[in-house]
Amino acid sequence: MLSWIDGRGARVSWINLGEVYYAQARRVGEERSRAAVDAIRQAVVAELPDEALILAAASIKSQHTISYADCFAVATAERHREPVLTGDPELLELGRPELEVIDLRPAT
Repeated sequence: MLSWIDGRGARVSWINLGEVYYAQARRVGEERSRAAVDAIRQAVVAELPDEALILAAASIKSQHTISYADCFAVATAERHREPVLTGDPELLELGRPELEVIDLRPAT
């Protein structure tokens, strides 16, 4: 993933960085999880959610059955008119016409 975004000014919501942290902490422990978040932060702009982003994510949640955290990924991408980079099947099949979704899953 990091090679795809190098030099492109990609953004991520801190909500989604929190997701990365807890998911990795469960798998590999807190120390390695923190290192993963730090590596991502070196490659992207981490954005704190403001009122407008929170309401945009809530609006997306009212329209779709995806997780609230995924709604922050979508809202952040839509705010900046950038694609969502994901391997999450729910996001890959979201069906928002204005949203470009790039599948990061390995080709089979």
